[in-house]
Amino acid sequence: MNLSIVIPLLNEAESLPELYQWITRVMEENKFSYEILFIDDGSTDESWKIIYQLSNDDSHVKGIRFQRNFGKSQALHAGFAQAIGDVVITMDADLQDSPDEIPELYQMITQEGYHLVSGWKKKRYDSVIAKNIPSKLFNWAARKTSGVHLNDFNCGLKAYANEVVKNIEVSGEMHRYIPVLAKNEGYTKIGEKVVQHQARKYGTTKFGMSRFINGFLDLITIWFLSKFGKRPMHFFGANGVLMFGIGFVAAAIIGVRKLYKLYLGEPAILVTQDPWFYISLTTMIIGTQLFLAGFLGEMILKNKTSVNRYKITQKSGF
Repeated sequence: MNLSIVIPLLNEAESLPELYQWITRVMEENKFSYEILFIDDGSTDESWKIIYQLSNDDSHVKGIRFQRNFGKSQALHAGFAQAIGDVVITMDADLQDSPDEIPELYQMITQEGYHLVSGWKKKRYDSVIAKNIPSKLFNWAARKTSGVHLNDFNCGLKAYANEVVKNIEVSGEMHRYIPVLAKNEGYTKIGEKVVQHQARKYGTTKFGMSRFINGFLDLITIWFLSKFGKRPMHFFGANGVLMFGIGFVAAAIIGVRKLYKLYLGEPAILVTQDPWFYISLTTMIIGTQLFLAGFLGEMILKNKTSVNRYKITQKSGF
């Protein structure tokens, strides 16, 4: 199969029929063999009813319904697990991503050898203050931190070689950083394509300013995981040694000062009255705790098991 199109969604009933028709037209014009995977992330409107009907009418359409809203990352994870196409396309369901971009994205994967191609909405129709400025700041920070030079990490329109989606773990709110996750797994040929951005036609956006705050927090997390995720002791152990070393030096200072006072015949003060005692005690305790955190991290890493982060209540078309 040429293509799997994975579409996570939340309350997009008005957009779904038009999006389905648009994708179908593009697929038929280009003679692709394809599947469309709609992942309903706990919609409370008629979205699932429409997906269920589409899957009954068209064998190309498949649907997965979550029991409640678990988040876009979990929806993508479920879609990636089911995708069988040689190339996997992700796009949003709000009609702001154009299916007409799919053929060129497909060619960049199959003919130019990219592992992943990310869309770049160079000309946007969003609010400048609410989205554009925070998005530019966010993308700048993501580039500097990750080393992946993309202009638009947040763009939902992306293309992947199938092996990429099968070998990355998308969890939490990490869908923004899939290119970084791919790079960390060795898929380094990452491209970018300027894509058309459509103004929202139906409904309202499901994302507020909080997504940028969460995005920066996730950026710190993924930076840490990319450097120390497989060897937590390298981070915690190194800092534990540093803190314990500071404590040892502080203890040595206490000892030298007491010996020096004894040598001069001066009365030595109590250890607990020396501020260096508390510096030594605190840093040694912190150093020990960091060592323990590193050991626990290594043990968890070696014994971790796969845990489902979402619950599917219904499937259709499979």
